[in-house]
Amino acid sequence: MQNDRYAEAMDGGTDSQSDQGSHDTRPVDTPMDRLAHALRRERERQGISLSETAKRAGIGKSTLSQLESASGNPSVETLWALATALDVQLAQLLTSDRPPLSVIRRGEAMPLPSTSADYSAALLSACPPHARRDVYLIHQEPGAPRIAQPHPAGTVEHIIVSTGRLRLTVDGDSIDAGPGDYIRHAGDTVHIYEALAPDTTIVCLVEST
Repeated sequence: MQNDRYAEAMDGGTDSQSDQGSHDTRPVDTPMDRLAHALRRERERQGISLSETAKRAGIGKSTLSQLESASGNPSVETLWALATALDVQLAQLLTSDRPPLSVIRRGEAMPLPSTSADYSAALLSACPPHARRDVYLIHQEPGAPRIAQPHPAGTVEHIIVSTGRLRLTVDGDSIDAGPGDYIRHAGDTVHIYEALAPDTTIVCLVEST
């Protein structure tokens, strides 16, 4: 009875309501916390009630309310049924959707210098297996430009100038940019970086498909 009353409260009192805005803000630490967070996230993303989700999965509403409160001991069959009801992969209910907090202070990343220009790049974030992007912090001084050869077909670069001034040339077209400016350009053709001011620093995200 107590579980049913809690389930009714979780369900907003009626089956037609959908618990929008009921996000739990506590830290997601344990596997059950992650499961509870994922169940609420996917259910709210689809805008369906707790009762409707339980009905689609063929489980009791009180069982689902327990899982969404990070309690209970779900079987693999129950989780498969919930994943099917929510139209997601089972793994999406068991893994965190929040990346770990990390910081790289300026000067801590290993610089990769150029032999032809006063230029260095530092890898800040390597591409994980399920994504296709790399983030670089680039530092360049005025002088010889850095001529970058084409990346694989379909590559796109996103550039944000942090300090100094940058001249970027792509396919013969040049554009000058200063701090705070953002540039998006095709990376599968020759592109040239030229620092127009001392201590020019940019963040470059290389996106490939």
